[in-house]
Order: sequence, then structure tokens, then C-alpha cells
Amino acid sequence: MSTLVVVAFDDEYKANEVLIQLLKLQREHLIDLEDAAVVVRTKEGKLKINQTQDLTLEGALGGGFWGLLIGLLFFNPLLGWAAGFLAGAISGKFTDIGIDDNFIKELGQTISPGSSAIFTLIRKATPDKVLEEIAPFGGKVLHTSLSKEDEAKLQAALNRGKATAAATIETPNG
Repeated sequence: MSTLVVVAFDDEYKANEVLIQLLKLQREHLIDLEDAAVVVRTKEGKLKINQTQDLTLEGALGGGFWGLLIGLLFFNPLLGWAAGFLAGAISGKFTDIGIDDNFIKELGQTISPGSSAIFTLIRKATPDKVLEEIAPFGGKVLHTSLSKEDEAKLQAALNRGKATAAATIETPNG
């Protein structure tokens, strides 16, 4: 069973930075992300959502492939490809897997202008190593399917990491 974790940040770019770090950790097999999305609320209040899974493109490519094959059977591969591409794109557009899009929009509306949030659906992770890498980004846990005890540990690590990062900035090594 996957674990949902949503963390908000005080600026528009921090959630993207965390996503990049999580993707690096995924390449190192320290975390297995099922889905992730970044929500940015601009200073003007506009909501921007960036999801890691583009089902419209995946559907279009898959539909185009199958349409081409079926078109070959009926001696019109171009028409088959076009019909399959269109059908796949439409199917992908209306398919929702991973984190629910409506949930992302609703919770995204609660963050303040000029801030961001990252939504992650985690299959498995090595928590101590992952926390060590993301703690310096700080953040506030908005929502999670973790137990209350684990959620408190996560928030405490984010708070410690933010305090340590701030102290490092204030006292640079000379």
C-alpha cells in the first residue's frame, strides 16, 4: 500500500527542488515514487499544477501504435494511426491514476500565494536516508496517510533541517 505525503513550502520554487532531490533518490533506489505532483501558487494567486505522469501523451503514443497496427490490417495505416492517436490522447486525458487531481486542486487552494507544495505517493522508502536528504528544505506537512507518530517524526525532521540550514547560512565558514 502506498503512502501519501503532502508538504508545503514558503516559496514558489522549493517544491520543485524537493521533487528533483526525490527523483535523484529514486535513481539510487532509496525511494520508490508511484506518483508526484508539484503545486505552485503564484504571488497573484494563480494555481499551477505539474504532474510527473503525463497520461495524455502516454495514451496518444499507445493509441497511435495500436491504431497503426490495425490500420495496416485494413490497408490504411495513416488513418488507423491518426484515429488511434486521437483516441489514446482522449483516453489519457480523462484517466486519473495515482494522486487524485481534484484532491491536488482542493489542497493546492489552501496554500498561500507565493508558496508551493509537493504531493508524493510513495510505494516504499528508506525513511532515515530520505529524511536526511530532504530535511534541509524544511516545509510543513499538510496532509499524510502516515500514522500520527510517523507524521510527527517527519515534521520534526523538516523543522530541524530548516533550522540547521538557516544556521549554516547565518554562519558561513570562512
